Amino acid sequence: MTSEGLSSVQRAISVLDALGDESLERTGVVQIARHLGREKTQISRTLKVLDEAGLVERDPDTLEYRLGWRLFTLAARASDRRLLAAAPGALRELVATVHERAHLSVRNADEALTVTSENPRRAVQTGGWIGRTTPLLCTSAGRALLFDTPDDEVVELFESTRHAEAGPKAPRTARECLDRLRRARKLGYALADEELEAGLVGAAAPVRDFSGAIVGAVNVSAPRYRTGRRLPAIGRAVMVAAQQLTERLRGKSTG
Repeated sequence: MTSEGLSSVQRAISVLDALGDESLERTGVVQIARHLGREKTQISRTLKVLDEAGLVERDPDTLEYRLGWRLFTLAARASDRRLLAAAPGALRELVATVHERAHLSVRNADEALTVTSENPRRAVQTGGWIGRTTPLLCTSAGRALLFDTPDDEVVELFESTRHAEAGPKAPRTARECLDRLRRARKLGYALADEELEAGLVGAAAPVRDFSGAIVGAVNVSAPRYRTGRRLPAIGRAVMVAAQQLTERLRGKSTG
């Protein structure tokens, strides 16, 4: 790449950074040029190229610019890859703390899909989970994935879901389902006690991307007899792991 081409790329990056800077109140060409200490004609040309590529958008009324949806789409794709790359390390750390199997699940339509797991060295394990889908409404992972879902959509989901195969302690009414979800939101983690299967318990917390959107859930599943009264403590450990994974997605060190 020529020095001129490199300069153009650096200028484009600076413009995108400026549009993402919340301290910049106005985002017209003049304001961006002044903020970056660049000539207005240079910034105008750069914005035109970025606009044509869909990386920025111009408001037709104010003539100010904002980051474009294509940029967010690219960032979301990068976040997905980063999530899958960062998850194994975070899950291994969690397993070392709770000594139970840990998973990463994502939402797949109206189900939670387990995409990766890490196992402790135990003779007794819950069954294999990778690639398995489970209901959103009667699992800890599903409940964590629903943290940001409006209550009316949760009720609609409950009313359209078959509950015959749920575990003995699964929510039986929409109100009960919402009560458990609201309690989980307040705690920051979700617990499930024999809601999916008899004898199986779980704890989960949501993972968020750079925009704050939920992109997955870290969860632990284990036999009920073995966890005893440890389940709330496991829930707190899962919440810490999910927060650490969130920080990694945002490019921040967890120390």
